[in-house]
Amino acid sequence: MILIDPPMWPAHGTRFSHLVSDHTLAELHRFAAAAGLAERAFDGDHYDVPEERHGQLVRLGAAPVSAGELIRRLRNSGLRLPARARPERVQAVLTSRWQNLMPGQPGLGAELLDRWSEPHRRYHTGTHLLDVLTALDQLCTPSPPPAVTALAAWYHDAVYTGASGADEQASAELAAHTLPATGLPPDDIAEVVRLVLLTRSHSPASGDTPGALLCDADLAVLGRDSAGYARYLQQVRAEYAHVNEPDWRTGRSAVAKHLLALQPLFHSTVGAARWESTARRNLERELHALAGGGTPVSSP
Repeated sequence: MILIDPPMWPAHGTRFSHLVSDHTLAELHRFAAAAGLAERAFDGDHYDVPEERHGQLVRLGAAPVSAGELIRRLRNSGLRLPARARPERVQAVLTSRWQNLMPGQPGLGAELLDRWSEPHRRYHTGTHLLDVLTALDQLCTPSPPPAVTALAAWYHDAVYTGASGADEQASAELAAHTLPATGLPPDDIAEVVRLVLLTRSHSPASGDTPGALLCDADLAVLGRDSAGYARYLQQVRAEYAHVNEPDWRTGRSAVAKHLLALQPLFHSTVGAARWESTARRNLERELHALAGGGTPVSSP
């Protein structure tokens, strides 16, 4: 259900309501698009709505509830975004990480962060980038990840339109175009490009340690607990809110089958130990729900 609380949150000379769904993010984005709300009004788990739009949205079908009720139902749905995952917090952490990785290159870092913050993104956001970088840390502990591999993580979804294969190609081309100005050696740039392209298949060759690290970090989301995996599915479905349900189920089933067919799914020793069994269990449950007409994007 679409819910809206009273306009009571002051900002920019007016008061704002919060518009949410207690069912799926895809439902929320479809309603917002139909109502003409700008994508930039979305803030992780809700749309900020100025006071003058409140009555119109209620007439369009949003159920008016108290602020407390809205938060309670959002939390119970599993769609409440934790404070640590708020865009402003993620942005600050990523800015610090970029400074450590590429000191003296703040302009390029800002350009990449702008790309990761594009309003049409729902899963492939700065939060996903930070999750990949964090997973790289876990895979490489106690040593830091190789700088070139971390740089490939920054570029691997820098271009995202939802076109599988084409996005990775465009992201690799972006790296090839922008990195020479940083003074990075040509061999390192070529390695960043190779690693970004490898995320199309997530199938590094035997002995390709950098490829295994990046692919495992990119797929670490599959090994989340059930609540985390449900949120991941919510976000991916929201990126394809324009796709009808039957087509979504067909396409997503193909993705799940492809991932389950990867042998192994995780190529590093640490990645396999951390995520393999849980990831396969999550994918099998998702595939079963998709085949049975259930709702695999619902929170447990």
